[in-house]
Amino acid sequence: MNKIFGIGILALSITACNNGIGANNSNEIEANLAHEIRIKEQQDSLKLDSFQKAESEKVLALEQQRETESLQVSKQNSTEQIHSVTNTSTPSTAHTPEKKGWSDAAKGTAIGAGVGAGVGALIDKDKRLRGAAIGAAIGGGSGYAIGRKSDRESGRVQKK
Repeated sequence: MNKIFGIGILALSITACNNGIGANNSNEIEANLAHEIRIKEQQDSLKLDSFQKAESEKVLALEQQRETESLQVSKQNSTEQIHSVTNTSTPSTAHTPEKKGWSDAAKGTAIGAGVGAGVGALIDKDKRLRGAAIGAAIGGGSGYAIGRKSDRESGRVQKK
């Protein structure tokens, strides 16, 4: 019985030692795992911080670019205003309006006067010069009125 009791105590002590060693190892393993998890979380946090920092730098760069563009536009507008002020105070050949040719009113006057003079000369056979003058006046006036109406419709001349 002493042998059985001795073997039981020996087995119990070995088991107790193994449990003590095993418990110590599992605590160390858990501590190492917890430490590794904290390190991983810190690395993830740093990655997130660097990502957020990069995004904020992009936003800041875009804002600076927009500000620069708006300054350039305002500078260009002020330069254009200065040019327009100087151009209005001194006439220059560079900013004279383009010639558009004869207006419809001028064409109508010329054509109406020519036709009226011819018709007036044909009608007044005794005094052709007087007939031509009267016909030119009436034809020129009529041609001007018709041409002026056409100019208003096309937008070349606006009503007063």
